[in-house]
Amino acid sequence: MKKLLRNTLALLVLVTTPVLAHHSAVQFDFANTVLVTGLVKEARFANPHMRLILEVTDEERGTRDIEYEGHSRNNMVRQGLTPDLFGKGDTITIRIAPMRNGSDGGYITAVRSPEGVEVGRVTGAD
Repeated sequence: MKKLLRNTLALLVLVTTPVLAHHSAVQFDFANTVLVTGLVKEARFANPHMRLILEVTDEERGTRDIEYEGHSRNNMVRQGLTPDLFGKGDTITIRIAPMRNGSDGGYITAVRSPEGVEVGRVTGAD
């Protein structure tokens, strides 16, 4: 009985550990999305999250590189966001859920490629 309990507990720890490694999305403000246009510096279609670095320019803060996060590679590809949609050096527009604390970055909810192909709904920010 002790061996069964010990093995069951060990299995439970092993199975639930990956869940603990994943973070919540509480830092993103999904109620207020914004549009961002920038030059693609890097795009990583990987798990657990897509990463996109854009060179963004605005009057207030000038030019800077900002990293954005997206869903997993699998989910992004299912939505039509594939690695061949855009490349390094392309200018794209993304819709993001911005950071709640006002810092740079956000969660990608849609992308418009240089050719105008939209994945998600990009047109018209809230």
